[in-house]
Amino acid sequence: MKNTVLHKADTRGHADHGWLNAYHSFSFASWYNPDRIQFGALRVLNDDTVAAGMGFGTHPHDNMEIITIPLEGDLAHKDSMGNTEVIKNGDVQVMSAGTGIQHSEFNPNADQRTKLLQIWVFPNKRNVQPRYQQITLNPEERKNKLQQILSPNADDAGVWIYQDAWFHLGKFDKGVATTYDLKKAGNGVYAFVLSGKLTINGQELETRDGFGIWDISTLDIKADSDTEFLLMEIPMHY
Repeated sequence: MKNTVLHKADTRGHADHGWLNAYHSFSFASWYNPDRIQFGALRVLNDDTVAAGMGFGTHPHDNMEIITIPLEGDLAHKDSMGNTEVIKNGDVQVMSAGTGIQHSEFNPNADQRTKLLQIWVFPNKRNVQPRYQQITLNPEERKNKLQQILSPNADDAGVWIYQDAWFHLGKFDKGVATTYDLKKAGNGVYAFVLSGKLTINGQELETRDGFGIWDISTLDIKADSDTEFLLMEIPMHY
């Protein structure tokens, strides 16, 4: 299929540090694949499991939009802007790193793991004042439909970032179908299946598969089983 890229779950980079079990859809840390650096402005898609009581020590970022979506358990966050928060399954958090921030993230629970997606998107504006945003989503709003969780607009649904990107979550029963119309010409979409089986524009996908598609204006989406998935509409040129 032209203008597509398929990243099967078992082709991702993998690093098991004991306290952290991480899968990388794109090159990250010690895992480097020259064919998998980014998808347009989407630079990082990490699928992380953090052991009880463990986490990432204080570290810096700059000029990156960093989105965290907890899938299970909690993640405690602390940063150089003075934010001390706990994000839970059902929340979405974004940091615009801009001119530079430092932060730490850890699993505050002694008895359960934390699973999360961490996503990095290149911004369309450099050296902005760093900012932090966190919201709690209503899971009912993605039942058999697409729930917008991120956009470029502060007054729109979800969090916002410095980029012409739109993210949606879906939780579909088997057999449910929908279409997604891209918001901006020239953008592409990277889909990530959290669980179950899904077909997008004829491409069959399974749990933790990633699928990028561009030079299209509409996606045809069908749930081949009960499924949860994330759609990331991203500029291909930025």
